[in-house]
Amino acid sequence: MKAQWHLAPALLIPAALSAPAYAVTYYSVAQAQQALFPQANAFVADALRLTPAQQAQIGKDAGTPQVTSEQPVWRAMANGRQIGWFIEDEVIGKHELITYAVALDMNGAVQGVEILAYRESRGSEIRNPRWLAQFQRKHFGDPVSLGVDIANISGATYSCRHVAEGVKRILALYEAALK
Repeated sequence: MKAQWHLAPALLIPAALSAPAYAVTYYSVAQAQQALFPQANAFVADALRLTPAQQAQIGKDAGTPQVTSEQPVWRAMANGRQIGWFIEDEVIGKHELITYAVALDMNGAVQGVEILAYRESRGSEIRNPRWLAQFQRKHFGDPVSLGVDIANISGATYSCRHVAEGVKRILALYEAALK
């Protein structure tokens, strides 16, 4: 009889390890491009490869490192004329990656931010349009700081902080490599 009690917890361990993931994809890249640039009729991929000096400058300016030398970037086009930049990026939430996109106009101002995929079990409230709207019109050098000019969402503090840091890094990337 004692062996049965030891067997039951052992059977529960694999079930706990295979608990369902909370990943949700809200937008594909193409859907986010159209949402952030509805007037665009084409998006041209730009193979942005950052030099070590650019990576270091971005990290210094943003206060968070640019860990990859390649950044997914597209030129948003309307009738053959560039109208902005669409930049896909990822940051860690509390434990998992958050995939998001930033739309910049030709002057480097944020036009919008969208969450493409959220993998955390909590904190998906960062998709709230009012929260994301706080980034609009931000430029390189503007404050982009949680609790200062970007409001926190209770229960999503890590996600809020890291997306805000990511947007600040994207603005520094614009200044260092796209301007």
